[in-house]
Amino acid sequence: MVLASGWKLAVRSFLENKLAVVGLLIVVLMVLFCFVGPVFYHGNIYAANPANSDLAPGGAFPLGTDTNGFDILAQLMHGGQESLEVGFLAAAIATVIGTIWGAVAGLAGGVVDMVMMRIVDVLLAIPFLFIVLILATKFSATVVTLSIVLGIFSWLVPSRLVRGEVLTLRTRDFIAASKVMGATQRRQAFRHLIPNALSVVIVNVTFQVADAILALAFLGFLGFGLTYPHVDWGDMLSNAEQALSDGYWWQVYPVGFCLVIVIMAINFIGDALRDAFDVRLRRR
Repeated sequence: MVLASGWKLAVRSFLENKLAVVGLLIVVLMVLFCFVGPVFYHGNIYAANPANSDLAPGGAFPLGTDTNGFDILAQLMHGGQESLEVGFLAAAIATVIGTIWGAVAGLAGGVVDMVMMRIVDVLLAIPFLFIVLILATKFSATVVTLSIVLGIFSWLVPSRLVRGEVLTLRTRDFIAASKVMGATQRRQAFRHLIPNALSVVIVNVTFQVADAILALAFLGFLGFGLTYPHVDWGDMLSNAEQALSDGYWWQVYPVGFCLVIVIMAINFIGDALRDAFDVRLRRR
């Protein structure tokens, strides 16, 4: 009952945060724009048409076209689908791995904890994007493969957060009571520790989503993003410098706006969740 009451207070605190509501609304609208928009708006994003290259916004092309004659508005929708899918899937993979790893390390303690966290320290010392670039060039860049690659190398921070929370929780009376009742370490981890550490996990998920979307955009900008005919927002920015120098602002600003507003909205949600779940920061 105490845990349920705490969650109710956290949800109420979150909904009372105006920036959180704005961020949530932006994310919902962007999801509708990317996934429902193509049902009503059909633009050319698969077959190059030089006759329509570099057209300014207007007429049949509300946001203009790029150098290949592809419809910018249609690309924004489909690119948003890929970017959001990679962001959420990579965050889910990183969260699951990091939560389990951190919970096991924190509960086991001793040598096991030391070895597991030294592995995390070693992996944190390796440049993240350097490894991702190598793997992106070696394997076919699809939504699933890029999500797995980003997720596998993004679980390190969540694992440290969960471990710290578990180290605190395992000294509580309810864990001592579960030991007396004969609960195994596996039951303690999955029945008691992880559920009580969910507040930390939930807050971290939002930032994982934002980091994955930015990482995908960076890979796409460098030319290591999704393979044709798939496109992401980073791919659309790959020729940004040339487009701006030629005066084709519509090839850069709309996708840049989408990236900025989505990342900003997700950060609003993450900050609000942190304030809501942390009793010391909760607005009363």
